[in-house]
Amino acid sequence: MASSKKTSRKKTKRVTSHSTHVGTRNKLLSNLTDECLHSYFESLNGHKPGDLYQLVIGEVEKPLFRAVLSYTKGNQSEAAEILGINRGTLRKKLKDYKLQGR
Repeated sequence: MASSKKTSRKKTKRVTSHSTHVGTRNKLLSNLTDECLHSYFESLNGHKPGDLYQLVIGEVEKPLFRAVLSYTKGNQSEAAEILGINRGTLRKKLKDYKLQGR
């Protein structure tokens, strides 16, 4: 039992440490997104933006899927798990973006 608690604490520590590291990266990504959006609005020169949500999602989602697929060496099941989506959703998105996994 003591061994089980020790292993559990190690896993918790590792996950917590990883979460902090990811949180730091998310803040950086968030800052970059803010900067890009401010630049986008400035470039409109008073024109009204349209379909901004789809524009942003399209610009972020495709490279996200490409990076995760590269990380998993094309393994869609593993990629879906990392992304927190089901495999069917991932397959549909890959088809939409003309990306391939195995």
